[in-house]
Amino acid sequence: MNSTHKSAGCLAFFMIFTGLSQFAVVADDDKVVRVFIFAGQSNMVGSDSKVEDIRRFPPFAGLENAQADVRFAYCIGRENKSRSDDWVDLQPVNHVVGPELSFARKVARNIDAPIAIIKCAAGGTHLGGDWNPDQPEGFEMYPLALDVIRSSLEMLDKQKIAYRIEGFMWHQGENDMFNEEYMANYGKNLKNFLASWRRDLKTPDLKFYIGELCTKTIWGMDLRPRMYAISQGQQAVTEADRLAEYIPTSHVGVEIGGGVGLHYHYGTLGQLEHGVNYADSYLRTIGESDTTAPRALQKWPYEKGSRIKLFVLAGHRNMEGERAFVQELKTLQGELLSDNHRIAYTYSIGGGYRKSVGWEPLGPAGYYDTFGPELSFGSTLDNKLDDNIAIAKFTHSGSQMNDWTPEGSMAKTRHLYPDFIAFIKDSVKQLQDKGHEVELTGIFYHVGENEMSMPSYRKNAAIWLQSTVTQSRQDLAAPELRWYVSQQPPTDHERVNTIDVTGQIASVASADRNLMHVKVFDLPDQPKQLVVDTAGVVHLGQVIAKKYLQATSR
Repeated sequence: MNSTHKSAGCLAFFMIFTGLSQFAVVADDDKVVRVFIFAGQSNMVGSDSKVEDIRRFPPFAGLENAQADVRFAYCIGRENKSRSDDWVDLQPVNHVVGPELSFARKVARNIDAPIAIIKCAAGGTHLGGDWNPDQPEGFEMYPLALDVIRSSLEMLDKQKIAYRIEGFMWHQGENDMFNEEYMANYGKNLKNFLASWRRDLKTPDLKFYIGELCTKTIWGMDLRPRMYAISQGQQAVTEADRLAEYIPTSHVGVEIGGGVGLHYHYGTLGQLEHGVNYADSYLRTIGESDTTAPRALQKWPYEKGSRIKLFVLAGHRNMEGERAFVQELKTLQGELLSDNHRIAYTYSIGGGYRKSVGWEPLGPAGYYDTFGPELSFGSTLDNKLDDNIAIAKFTHSGSQMNDWTPEGSMAKTRHLYPDFIAFIKDSVKQLQDKGHEVELTGIFYHVGENEMSMPSYRKNAAIWLQSTVTQSRQDLAAPELRWYVSQQPPTDHERVNTIDVTGQIASVASADRNLMHVKVFDLPDQPKQLVVDTAGVVHLGQVIAKKYLQATSR
């Protein structure tokens, strides 16, 4: 073999081994197709989502339409599979919504290179069995997915289209928790799974994005120990593998079902937000920063040495603002969209998924174009008080009330209480370090929405609340600290109506002169149980602010 042929042979081997098509080397990098693989079970399929519901969520408008600039190949389902058989335009399949739709749109807006998605997913499948690379069982998903990926890439080769495999998005694990062996070995099996794909696709540096199992679903509550065991396996792998990243998803939206409202699947909103999570992580991987403009105070709004009233907002889904969108706020109460530079605002939302950069002006700051009741809360106080006002917000919509207690639960990574107290202390200290006297005016906590729907959680909600309130006063060295505990109407269903959660919370409040029970039972009509829409979140903020004004005017 002469040197020219030898070099060409080595180059061909290199490209195959690294997942590059044989045509990639001759193309401008911005013309090389970035191929992303999406795989997993029902929450990767998009179960219980509806294409027609996309219009209900303004940040994602238009994703019901095909994305003609994104190639898509797929095999989706178990017994009855839907196959593309060739590359098609990216679009919803079988009228359901997968995370690839929002992922592709966000990535395409941030890179110049073309994008292709290969998806293979089926509900109710196991990593220990169906997806087992060595001994696939059941629906034998691993060899199926490998065949789908290889055949799709071969079509690109035949068309002499340059490509490279850019990332593997994986969301799976719920079904492994029902098999003791699979659950115990999930981390071990996942490590082997990643290694097998890198070997079989000849991509030793293939990056994996491992989606967290959502703790906001009913399984995150009644099967908490099992969900936690799977998450521990996932995190052990992503911590040890520099090319694997753990993608938080517990803060995304979850479908609201019939009966008590709790559900197993993300549904439409959660799928779209989950896709954005993957996109954000990938873009960070390649050094593309978030396109969100930084929010900074024009100047520090308080005179040096002045006294500041610090209001702490805390809670779960509706305090975070899961379904309150800035696009709808524009027509409802547009003045709240403007940053209020008179009020300094700091926050940690989604269990730390997004944090403020120091103190920002009060304004819309949620991920996915969402906002919480802090906007109308701050506006109501600003119009009535001459005092200096600052707001600190700590939320995690994927938490339950036992996560906020000093005791926590066996799911140690979900224990919020230490971080919550540290967040309050740090907020106070930051203001004091600027030379201010700080009055910790009160904690405004909206009780867990999911707790209103699951019997065992509803039964214990008031007990957990009292534990958190009592210990917080000790740890903050504020024995008279006021708590304003707001509650929306609890779920009205025969499964839970025998548990008087409202009466139990009222009983805790009646025994504590510094705990105000705020019944927000006059919400605007809501289309869903548990979650509150844009108008409802605005109303919630106004109600808790007025309760404070009434309590302090006596």
